[in-house]
Amino acid sequence: MFINKTKDGLNNICGKSIARLRLDLKISQRELADRMQLVGIDIDKNAIQRIECGKRFVTDIELIAFSKIFEVSFDELLL
Repeated sequence: MFINKTKDGLNNICGKSIARLRLDLKISQRELADRMQLVGIDIDKNAIQRIECGKRFVTDIELIAFSKIFEVSFDELLL
């Protein structure tokens, strides 16, 4: 049976990178959610928190938006 989680039980592999990049910019989770909404992604602060701690899946469309906001490649988000 296939399990759609990382080896440590997370639902994504980019959450830790997103948290790190957000902290590097010195913005809150709410500010990141606001920036995501400005690029057309309907997401709130609670979803950002769940992404960062690995409890929520990240869609490809969201991944594109995160890479634009942080001005990084997809590879950097997935490391």
